[in-house]
Amino acid sequence: MKPLRVGPALLLVAVAMLMTGCASNVVTDYDSQASYASYETWAFSETDDNAYTSLDGSRVEDAVSRALEAKGLARTGADSADLLVGYHIDEVDRLDTSGFSYGFGYGFNRFGWGISTAPPVREVKEGQLIVDLVDTDTNKVVWRGTSKRYLNQNQSPETREKLINEVVADMFSRYPPGN
Repeated sequence: MKPLRVGPALLLVAVAMLMTGCASNVVTDYDSQASYASYETWAFSETDDNAYTSLDGSRVEDAVSRALEAKGLARTGADSADLLVGYHIDEVDRLDTSGFSYGFGYGFNRFGWGISTAPPVREVKEGQLIVDLVDTDTNKVVWRGTSKRYLNQNQSPETREKLINEVVADMFSRYPPGN
């Protein structure tokens, strides 16, 4: 039996796929002076923005609750919590260049000409999830997770829930910092 020979192009594609699979879906930032080992309890911050929780808000709260419980933190009332959890979904404008451009060219010897069209571009509004953990003693943000994946209006409820669960799990895999 002959050994399998892998060409350089196939090897390059395999390495690129592995690196893409390892790319993070979140960015985190934190206060390096905070005492993360001292945090034992948490609660969602109470805001007056809305008198109700949105569908995506419920999904985020469920995912954050699971993540913090898995880290050993207990949920309590806001008045006795070590950490307050705040989250919001920022609306982000992105340019989408889906579709094709068309071109035609003609040449003779070393001379030629051509024309082409630009691909269609449209502005898309998407939601970027941001989760903050606030130390209740100092009233300062000590940790922040920001998603690099976005929610959009074309996603099904199942897709939105799956995306939120994945992003929140990825965020809290980096909490506490240094683990």
